[in-house]
Order: sequence, then C-alpha cells, then structure tokens
Amino acid sequence: AVIDPPSADVTAHVVEALAQEGRADSEVVRRAVVWLLKAQEADGSWFGRWGANHVYGTGAVLPALIAAGVRPDKPAVRRAVAWLEQRQNDDGGWGEDLRSYDDPGWVGRGASTASQTAWALIGLLAAGEGGAAGAAPPAPPSGAVERGVAWLVDHQRQDGTWDEPQFTGTGFPGDFYINYHLYRLVFPISALGRYLGARSR
Repeated sequence: AVIDPPSADVTAHVVEALAQEGRADSEVVRRAVVWLLKAQEADGSWFGRWGANHVYGTGAVLPALIAAGVRPDKPAVRRAVAWLEQRQNDDGGWGEDLRSYDDPGWVGRGASTASQTAWALIGLLAAGEGGAAGAAPPAPPSGAVERGVAWLVDHQRQDGTWDEPQFTGTGFPGDFYINYHLYRLVFPISALGRYLGARSR
C-alpha cells in the first residue's frame, strides 16, 4: 500500500488542475483522459481510492473529463450521470458505506452524508446538470441536483457546518478509514458554490 497504483480520483485531480492551467490539450492530459475512460466501471462509476468510494471517484472524474474537453453528451459522461442519479437516496442526499470496498452490494449505497452528497453534486454539475440561467429559455437544474442542494441546505447547522459522524476518508481500503473533519465543510461549500456559478451562467 506504500506504493499505490494509479487511481481514478488522483488522476482526475491532476487532470483538472492541469486543464485549469491551460494544458487541457497537452499529451499528458490526453493520455490521462484515455486512462480514466478505460478505468470506468461497467456500471458507469469510478472507484474511489482516497474517499468512500465510487461516489467520490465518480464525483472527481466527471469535472476532470469536462475540464479536459470531453463533451457532456459523451456516453461515458452520460453513464456516470445516470449512475449518480440512480444512487441518490430518497431523502435527496448521497452516501456510500465503507463496506463497499469489500462487498459490491454496498457500492453507491449508504446513509446520506454532507461530503458524499457534495461529491455527487460536483460531478453532476460538471456534467451540465445544474442548468443554465443564461439559456433561452433558461435550462432548469436536474431534479437530482435540486434535491441534493436542498439536502445540503436543510441539513446545515446553525453554525454553518454539517454533522457527519461517518468516516468518508479512506486510509487503505479494507484496512482503515479516516474522518476528515473539514470534508463536511469544504466539499458542501464547493458544491453549493458551483451550483450558484452554474445558475449565474
């Protein structure tokens, strides 16, 4: 575990960062995008190495692909969007139990958490599911996005944070997990900010 193989989430973060720096057309990014597309699971998701689990991986890869120039209407993107929408909980949030690393029956399933709901929203928003206020007529956000945003808003504490007793950070899959206390703050703020940005465009 000290010398991890490549993972979709880390590769995606590097791709998104390089694209932000104007290197979306570079050979490095093109090769990484091909790797990401080949790493997509049969169900449309991506494995998450450093966060639990496929919700994290999928929420990381979608923004990277779009930033690198993959169109939102491409089949790989549509399959990932469908996977996220199908895994949304009845309460509007998303969650994935840590048991998903050992038991495929738990992939994309678990109690809703702030960080995991935010990861799903970040992926959906990158894929264009946030709508566009500047369109004619204005394109509304998808129902999944609206329900996810509502979950975050409804579950925010008076002090501005979110409760999240679940461990959503991954040390080594199947061995130990971490409760990163800023996950419950940083990722929801990022998701809500991206939602507002999509609406303003």
